[in-house]
Amino acid sequence: MERQRSFSFKPTRLLVFSFTICSSVIFLTTFTFWIKKFAPSVHQQTRVQFNRSLIGDHIALTILNSTVSTRNFTVDGVKIPALIENHHGWPGNFSDVDGYSGSNSSVPEYEGHEANASVANFTATQDAVVDESLSGVVRDEQGNIILGLDEKNDGNRKEEFVTAALSKKIEVLTGRKIGQKTVKDCDLIKGSWVFDESYPLYTKDSCPFIDEGFDCLGNGRLDSDYSKWRWQLQDCDLPRFNATKMLELIRGKRLVFVGDSINRNQWESLLCMLMGAIRDPKRVYETHGRKITKEKGNYSFRFLDYQCTVEFYASHFLVHESKARIGQKRRPTLRIDAIDRGSSRWKGADILVFNTAHWWSHYKTKAGINYYQEGSLVHPQLSVSTAFRKAMTTWSSWVDKHVNARKTRVFFRSSAPSHFRGGQWNTGGHCKEVTRPLNETLSTAKPEKNIIVEEVLKQMKTEVTLLDVTRLSEYRIDGHPSVYGRKSGKSSKSQNIQDCSHWCLPGVPDAWNELLFYHLYASTK
Repeated sequence: MERQRSFSFKPTRLLVFSFTICSSVIFLTTFTFWIKKFAPSVHQQTRVQFNRSLIGDHIALTILNSTVSTRNFTVDGVKIPALIENHHGWPGNFSDVDGYSGSNSSVPEYEGHEANASVANFTATQDAVVDESLSGVVRDEQGNIILGLDEKNDGNRKEEFVTAALSKKIEVLTGRKIGQKTVKDCDLIKGSWVFDESYPLYTKDSCPFIDEGFDCLGNGRLDSDYSKWRWQLQDCDLPRFNATKMLELIRGKRLVFVGDSINRNQWESLLCMLMGAIRDPKRVYETHGRKITKEKGNYSFRFLDYQCTVEFYASHFLVHESKARIGQKRRPTLRIDAIDRGSSRWKGADILVFNTAHWWSHYKTKAGINYYQEGSLVHPQLSVSTAFRKAMTTWSSWVDKHVNARKTRVFFRSSAPSHFRGGQWNTGGHCKEVTRPLNETLSTAKPEKNIIVEEVLKQMKTEVTLLDVTRLSEYRIDGHPSVYGRKSGKSSKSQNIQDCSHWCLPGVPDAWNELLFYHLYASTK
């Protein structure tokens, strides 16, 4: 009988078998990883959709199901993933690759925002390649179509579509067109006034703060086009004024205007612009309970929901208006070496907007005879330019000494032009007949007072932002109250005097506040 053989593993055979199995697993794993990483076109079940989840400038991504593929792509130096959704049977009304629906204004949440790599993964150079059998659709974060490709288009246009899709998505995210400068790089005084039917930003019915002197429509002006012009920068777009964002910027703070009646003009404008975010007007109240008038006074309005105040303090010259004995009489003088005595009220403000210019053109200040005072000395005669420079130096010294630059943002608004034709304000000057902006400014030379202001600001320790409104306002001869600074037929000793210095509201000062909003908004980015 034959002996049965027994089967057993020898140690060497077991080692060889184990090594073979492990090597095969490692090889297959490595090969699979290499294929996924370096294959030129590997389809994934992914749809990238932008959701509005902003933390500062961060824009979050949500990953959903769909079919896209990845390639390297860079547009205008920006690496960014385009949003292209492959969708069967989508309407073909967006078949033109270069035809976009929607505009920058349709996505105001992104105006002024730059793409941020840390959250949105913008360093990734992904885009979606449209499958030949499907239509490509790009959506904004509300789900609206902003770009589409008809499935009937041949493959030659796919590359154009991808490029256009990337361009459009960058516009949506950054609020600017491809090749266009960011607002931070723009010259805020280079531009033109464009007619915009979406303006004005408020009306007399929505704002109870417009006093009679600036209420042109209420005083009988028949044309309203003067309120529909928007300042458009030459190289880029300013973020549209957003009352809610502005109130958030000043939440818990004091925003203080100090200056003459032109600054009060701007202050009233801002109050009205902010009312667009307030549903209940009773949530805004005047802390002193007085009616706004042209008379000298101080005003402070509190926005209860935001615990902030927007204040105005009248100071025609920023320095102290006084009296001194000249001969046998005490006469008015201007202490160009002493700050206005109301300055204690400005202290502690979080945002200060100063101006002075208008009253320096009056006869007494221009003549400078026995008017300007330093210490006990009343100058027999002093030029208005020298006096203005001394006054500005006094103001700048006060700011450097009393303003905490770590807490307070300081602005100085440039002079606003007057537009009297045929004489001065008291000699028959007028501007009533003009109802449209000028095609060009009346003067190309920079006003001397603005030059002095700029020179003084450069010498200050405190950083002060110049709010330059002179040039853009030069075009707007149509924006003054003229004879509509008072109600028609109202008796007055000065019926023949027109107001070509102040501005109708709504109107030109709204553009000044749009610049102020831009500066405050940009500083948080």
